[in-house]
Parts: sequence; C-alpha cells; structure tokens
Amino acid sequence: MTQTIKEPKQQISPNAVKVWRISDAITYFITLCILIVLLYLQHYYDWKNWVGVILYFIVILVIISSIVEIIFVPIYRQKTWRYDVDEKYIQLKYGGVFMKTHLIIPMTKVQYVNTIQGPLLRKFGLSTIKIGTMASVHEIPAIPEKKA
Repeated sequence: MTQTIKEPKQQISPNAVKVWRISDAITYFITLCILIVLLYLQHYYDWKNWVGVILYFIVILVIISSIVEIIFVPIYRQKTWRYDVDEKYIQLKYGGVFMKTHLIIPMTKVQYVNTIQGPLLRKFGLSTIKIGTMASVHEIPAIPEKKA
C-alpha cells in the first residue's frame, strides 16, 4: 500500500525578509568594524605587508558577500521555504540551487515543539518553531505569532 503525500504549501511570513536583512546587516557591520580595527592596527604597528594585503582581500570579500546576503538571499529563502503540518506528518521543504531539502517528520517521532522569539522576531510579530525528535531538532523560521 502506497500513500501519496501532498507537497507542502504554507509559506513563511514575508516579514522574514526584513528580519533576515536586519540580522545580516548587523552581523556584517560588526565583521567590517573588526576588520577595520585590524587594518588600523596593521598600519599603526607596521605589521608585515602581506597581512595588510590579506586584510584588504578579506574586506572586499566581506563587502561582496554582504551585498549578496542582504539583498538577494533573504528573498530567495522566503520564496523557497514551504512547510505543512497535518495529523500524521510535518513537512519542511527548503533549499536552493545547490542543495534542496524535503523533510517528512512523522508525528509519532515528535518529542517536543518550542517557539523561540528574539527581539527582531518580536518586533515583526514572528516566531521560530523548533521541532525536536529523537535524532535532531528542526526549525520552521519566521511564522506569524498567531499561527505558531
């Protein structure tokens, strides 16, 4: 007997894009500040020239990465994330160009469900749901509070 399971249809909140952009911007800002301090120390203490070259190279990579991570990745993540919950299964489907993931978690294997809400998620009225099984913990990010 085979059973067909429908593809998950529910999307995470569009506000997730804003939350991810703010979070990534904060992370990249701190990273760039640390690199600028290192560059200043390299010039002030007259470290070897190759240290400065490597630091400038890292700064350029971080700037390029931040542009991609802040502008493009959050939109793509929000559009590709799908989930569904019914009486038998929890389905999570996400991923991108290189690796796609489609998890089907039987309800009988679920041990606990928690909601997590940091300051950014709270500001936008969102929560992250953590689903614990015997083997691992799975997350559904950026669900509206009322749904969670």
